[in-house]
Amino acid sequence: MSRVGKKPIVVPPGTKVQWQAPNLSVSGPKGAHTLVLPDSLQLLQSDSMLQLERKGDDKHSRALHGTYRALIQNALTGVSTGFQIALEVVGIGYRAELKGSDVLVLTLGFSHEVAFVLPSGVKAQVVAERGQNLRIVLESTDKQLVGQVAAMIRSLRPPNPYKGKGVRYAGEVIRLKAGKAKGKGKK
Repeated sequence: MSRVGKKPIVVPPGTKVQWQAPNLSVSGPKGAHTLVLPDSLQLLQSDSMLQLERKGDDKHSRALHGTYRALIQNALTGVSTGFQIALEVVGIGYRAELKGSDVLVLTLGFSHEVAFVLPSGVKAQVVAERGQNLRIVLESTDKQLVGQVAAMIRSLRPPNPYKGKGVRYAGEVIRLKAGKAKGKGKK
């Protein structure tokens, strides 16, 4: 039995759950999500609790049990509170600004600016505080989508291993390499 799959799912207040055979619809104050459950899983619903159970004990349904329980939990959390990921832009001359509501224009040391179009469902905010690195805060109700967008933005200019310049996750620790030893081997 899956340890994750056995845990009951608590439905947050203000969130509605509807289950019709394979489709699970979740709606809340931040938005709505729909999940398609495989035929080998069934959902038992009580007052403010959900329980995901397997119909059989074959290898495929055992593999999906914990995964779908986590997907349902993430959908409920997303429509009730949402997900946030913060990125830091580190480097002299590195900038980010929001054009409209869906285009993030980044200056990352290339000969041109990089325009990143945000997918629908993801909101961005650029925060510039004095004495702090520039921060890009991404918000969404979909955990997978906001994580994918953050990874794509980070991949535009990953942190340099020598100086640490680039785009990094907030709180990410970058292990810097030592540069060339100055005057080493000179006689």
